[in-house]
Amino acid sequence: MISGAHVILYSQDAEADRAFIRDVLGFRGVDAGGGWLIFKLPPAELAVHPTEGPTQHEFYLMCDDLDSQLREFRERGVEIARPVSEQRWGRLTAIRLPGGAELPLYEPLHPVAHSL
Repeated sequence: MISGAHVILYSQDAEADRAFIRDVLGFRGVDAGGGWLIFKLPPAELAVHPTEGPTQHEFYLMCDDLDSQLREFRERGVEIARPVSEQRWGRLTAIRLPGGAELPLYEPLHPVAHSL
């Protein structure tokens, strides 16, 4: 029986990104040893999209109200990496992690499975 999913983000500054996820995003976690933090994620869902090119995997954070979430992030000094774009499936942006990577964030306009 599948009991969960484990998402891996690769980082140029893993320690700073772990601190950001813990302190700014507020995700709780466990220390797997030597400061190697593993975080509890909010409810999640999985989609499979067709592709003609190479396969890839993506990770997005979801929120119910993108505008208020962005206000909160700005108040905490989080860099908004992309302006909000309106997609047919949701409102999309990204925040910048301390290690330099972008972490996409969106407000879905589609039915969500994580609340089933």
